[in-house]
Amino acid sequence: MPIVYCGTIVHTKSFDEFESFKQGFIAVEDGKIIGIGNDYQSWLATAKIDPKTLTEVRLSEFQFLSPGFCDAHIHAPQYAQIGLGMSVPLLDWLNKYTFPTEAKYVDQEFALEIYRAVVEATLRCGTTLASYFATNDLSSTLILAKEAARQGQRALIGKVCSNCNSPDYYVESTNVAVEGTEEFVAAIRKLENPLVLPTITPRFALSCSKELLQRLGDIARSQDVHVQSHISENLQEIQVVKDIFKTSYAGAYDDAGLLTKKTVMAHGVHLEDDEIALLRERGTAIIHCPASNTNLNSGLCDVQRLIKAGITVGLGTDVAGGNSVSILNAIQRTLDVSKHLEFFKKQHICGTGSAKVQDNDYQQLSYKQAFYLATLGGAKALALDHITGNFAVGKDFDALLVDVSVLEKPHRALTVDELLEKFIFTADDRNITAVFVAGKRVKG
Repeated sequence: MPIVYCGTIVHTKSFDEFESFKQGFIAVEDGKIIGIGNDYQSWLATAKIDPKTLTEVRLSEFQFLSPGFCDAHIHAPQYAQIGLGMSVPLLDWLNKYTFPTEAKYVDQEFALEIYRAVVEATLRCGTTLASYFATNDLSSTLILAKEAARQGQRALIGKVCSNCNSPDYYVESTNVAVEGTEEFVAAIRKLENPLVLPTITPRFALSCSKELLQRLGDIARSQDVHVQSHISENLQEIQVVKDIFKTSYAGAYDDAGLLTKKTVMAHGVHLEDDEIALLRERGTAIIHCPASNTNLNSGLCDVQRLIKAGITVGLGTDVAGGNSVSILNAIQRTLDVSKHLEFFKKQHICGTGSAKVQDNDYQQLSYKQAFYLATLGGAKALALDHITGNFAVGKDFDALLVDVSVLEKPHRALTVDELLEKFIFTADDRNITAVFVAGKRVKG
């Protein structure tokens, strides 16, 4: 039976194209969007649907429908250590906090407890699509996949691979990593759940030998699987990668065939111009992780530079380098970083002095552009924008019902733009009163 939601609707059609309907409608049938626009009655006549078969849901003046959020880079096992080590540089943080935590996931009861919690938390915060890193352990990684499927979240799941430059208690051989990845891809596909897909997951070039990267690239190509990893996050890390591979960070992945149109690389803080050109040529996306870039002292990623160069960009919480599972928080942090970059590029700051690099043409991101990164941008980065990311007819209905009056009722009526702006800058997960994935209500 078709359902029609009537009221305010917001979504994006591109980085610079925001579309809204103040008194609009979205019609959904069998989890798919079958109509959207301003003129409900005209659509109803054209669609030749008997109004008696419809269920209508009318939104209040302070509610609106938004596409679901996409967290295109999150480490599910690190949810157990969230908020710890936030002043430690990346490589030290991995050794002191992350590797010991991830090694615990051989305990399947522990894995189920944490993975159930992280899927619940991300759904509560409006993440309808997540790209998860798990751990080296195959069995517990399958637990994460099954938990995402059980709770109805759209997810890419990756068994992490690392065969070098890792602690003795948390490292695997090349063959174990490759065979585990192949077994994992087969097991996920055997689930026959369209919401859950496998993704090839070398932790990062530093923890993988050339042979392992090459063999993972072979799997990605032969099985047509997604790929996720990290790139150019931290200056110390970049130098070590260059010393080992005798090429750029991007070159190390490209030599292994891992840069594809279905590849996302997290961070990209310190990418060189020739690396950006290579990523654009390969169709590989960058996932901006502003919270962890700051928390782990990595740097400020210039998203505008990447987008102007033709790179697709999405957002990631990067838990637990990031200290929140909320993509709404990631939007806010993204806007902060963009504003800070404008300060450094344009202003004379008392106590700091003139910016070393002047760029008077730099434009900070708008909240609508950041909203795009969190929705359609993330879906496009993950090569799933034909299914989700906005409210185009034919796509799955992955959506959030937002009510900006939950915490405090506005003292006056708000325009559509004001509804979205107020949500982005003042709301939290309590303002997301319902979450839908493929038309199914999974929260609220």
